[in-house]
Amino acid sequence: MKIAAIYDIHGNQPALEAALQDIYRSDVDQIIVGGDVVLGPMSRECLDMLLAVELPVQFIKGNCEVAVLEELKDGFKGKLPQSVLEDIRWTAQQLHPIHEEVMKNWPMTISLKMEQLGEILFCHATPENENDNFTSITPEEILLPVFSKVEEDIVVCGHTHMQFDRAIGKTRVLNAGSVGMPFGKPGAYWLQLDSNVTFHRVEYDIEKAVEWIKNTAYPHASEFAESNVKNPPSEEVMLKALSGSKQKH
Repeated sequence: MKIAAIYDIHGNQPALEAALQDIYRSDVDQIIVGGDVVLGPMSRECLDMLLAVELPVQFIKGNCEVAVLEELKDGFKGKLPQSVLEDIRWTAQQLHPIHEEVMKNWPMTISLKMEQLGEILFCHATPENENDNFTSITPEEILLPVFSKVEEDIVVCGHTHMQFDRAIGKTRVLNAGSVGMPFGKPGAYWLQLDSNVTFHRVEYDIEKAVEWIKNTAYPHASEFAESNVKNPPSEEVMLKALSGSKQKH
């Protein structure tokens, strides 16, 4: 079996298209979508694209699905910057009832067994919740309690938008990176699991994507296009920024 793990698409349709094309070329058997499909300029279009994929696809919720579903139900009550609240409200307004119904049924984690790699737990941020941040440099002693109850051999996560492969106690932890909003070199990042673990970065037409994004009505389309797609922050900057942060949408 060959599995593709794609995380943190954030409504970036051009990036998702590039990642899916690479996945098809890789002859993948199944796709795991690890959350945060939404909260971005083309969230509805990305959901539709993934729901139309002919390969078997399983989804889990990320913090952005949780926030948008809360907004759709009775209004988001969390404390976040005003700009993020505007993005949540706008994204919720773009979705159809079928999208809400589909997302409500996504679990928070998926566990499956691969003959080659063993038991794998897919979660968005950590096995405990969809919000907490950790990176490749977070001290192991801080993370050991978070992973102490994990029975699987491998945990695959996302949320912090940077790929890594590290050990936390007895558990191998892989971050798939971000398809649509990476930190580091521009591109669409994803993770392949088969007899080995392979990290992918797919190049796509960034200038065309920037133009496409700026032509949407997303509240912060220009900022997203310029600062998250064309000129994303470096891993060095984000590792420093996230080292003192517990939560991030």
